[in-house]
Amino acid sequence: MTEILAVALITVLAVISPGADFAMVVRNSYLYGRRTGVLAATGVAAGVLVHVSYTMLGVGLLIASSTALFTAIKLAGAAYLVYIGVRTFFARNDLSVDLAPASGLSPFGALRAGFLTNALNPKTTLFVVSTFTQVVGPDTALWRQAGYGVFMSVAHFGWFGLVALFFSHSHLRAAMLRRQKILNRSIGSVLVGLGVTLGLAR
Repeated sequence: MTEILAVALITVLAVISPGADFAMVVRNSYLYGRRTGVLAATGVAAGVLVHVSYTMLGVGLLIASSTALFTAIKLAGAAYLVYIGVRTFFARNDLSVDLAPASGLSPFGALRAGFLTNALNPKTTLFVVSTFTQVVGPDTALWRQAGYGVFMSVAHFGWFGLVALFFSHSHLRAAMLRRQKILNRSIGSVLVGLGVTLGLAR
């Protein structure tokens, strides 16, 4: 029971802490509408399962013990955050305040953006690996470990789905679209800052 509560608490705190996934879902929701935001949230949830899968297979223990491997993953994730941050910052396509679903990001593109954001997110790597290596015991049944992983993924989808619904609301979306250049630069700066911070962190 203590293990379940610990996993649940760590998961909730990790999910609601602001990061690249939050910035990406917010941007896609207000720019492209509710459907795209929810698809991005689905991709975020799927990205969590990547970390759960390799951790359950034992690679997480290798990452936890290998500084070089973890550094490589961290730098790849940091580079991806800087890349999407720079693209967002310098985005020049002005969108008219039209609350119909905007073109520019396909359903697959929305899923891919969410998936890559979390699959390459060092914060998610640390969250999953540390939870499984420090809270979940080696004697924990595989079915229960899989259950924890599914819970982590569902929690991400639930939270970021709500974020997508909130930021794609018609009134809020219209207000944000009128200020899209400022928002793009703000979100882009946050993403670049997160990438640089994670890349330099020891």
